[in-house]
Amino acid sequence: MELTKEDKRWVDGVWEKIDNKLKKTAPTQRGKIPYTTSAKKFDGMTEGVYCDMRELDVTWWTNGFWPGLMWLMYIGTKNELYRSAAEDAEEILDEAFADYDRLHHDVGFMWHISSGVNYRLFGSHKSKVRTAVAADILASRYNCEGKYIRAWNEDKVGWVIIDCMMNINLLYWASEEFNDPRFKYMAMNHADTVMRTHIRPDGSSNHIVNLDAKTGEPIESFGGQGYAVGSSWSRGQSWAVYGYTLSYIHTGKKEYLDTAKKCADYFISRVKDDWLPRVDFCAPAEPVYYDSTAGAIASCGFIELYKITGDSNYLDAALNILKAMEENFCDWSDDNQAILLMGTERYDDEKGRHISIIYGDYFFTEAIYKLKGFDMLFW
Repeated sequence: MELTKEDKRWVDGVWEKIDNKLKKTAPTQRGKIPYTTSAKKFDGMTEGVYCDMRELDVTWWTNGFWPGLMWLMYIGTKNELYRSAAEDAEEILDEAFADYDRLHHDVGFMWHISSGVNYRLFGSHKSKVRTAVAADILASRYNCEGKYIRAWNEDKVGWVIIDCMMNINLLYWASEEFNDPRFKYMAMNHADTVMRTHIRPDGSSNHIVNLDAKTGEPIESFGGQGYAVGSSWSRGQSWAVYGYTLSYIHTGKKEYLDTAKKCADYFISRVKDDWLPRVDFCAPAEPVYYDSTAGAIASCGFIELYKITGDSNYLDAALNILKAMEENFCDWSDDNQAILLMGTERYDDEKGRHISIIYGDYFFTEAIYKLKGFDMLFW
């Protein structure tokens, strides 16, 4: 990674801040799975203290990000505190398997970066089995006629969302681990379908598209968590950037790299004024609603694109976003257990607007981890 001396000093300083904060927070989360520290989100919360998703919903899609964050810190510091915290959360997630009928396509987010990382680091058989079961659950959602992975349950048979471009990395892992190409075929078929149905000519992305279950052809699109139908939800855009970059890494298919670059260039063009991502790039100028999580996710994708292409514009964009967010959105005090504030779940949800969200901390840390030169790819 070619960083200037000034940038390297900044990265080292931020990494030290993250470590200092998480060394204090990690012991307080034993037996829990954190999500947000914003008291406006759930009744009975204390401002600045993480809520516990084990208590609220153990099947919640974000529950793998805390153990994933702990594994990032373990690799970066070799502090056994982080390994112990990651393994504690991984065991808690076993409870979600018992709630099988409430699971979803986000099993990739839940297990690939938790038990999956544990297995790759230490060869734990239990961790391998957990990750394999999650891969089987994800594969069971594949529609062989429409060639897509179904996102949600109930009557949403054809609903496909851009977020799943991150979950399919679990299938790439399973294909390689078990020498079984079926998993890779499913992942690539899904990526091809989403490329055709979600990614627009200008590089922006739909969030949700309802597909015909037999043909895979689009029936209608929805605004989803963005501003409106046809707009550009920034976190969805970041899933596209990072997701297609990762699919290229796993397959070498040039169309995935071209798509990742197109989505990345669109994202950069919409954020370069101040490098602080709005919730939706097509929303009205006022009021201003930010989503720091979109910036953190996109930055991870930009860094990998820089490694692949050598185009310094992507590295510069990642650094500019991360620096702007560190200055404006990070809380390094002991008053808040979270690191990155100003995340937003969806445009129209006041309780979920401008709050800390665990995947914000995860991807912000993953981006700094990459800039530090650690090369184990969690996805």
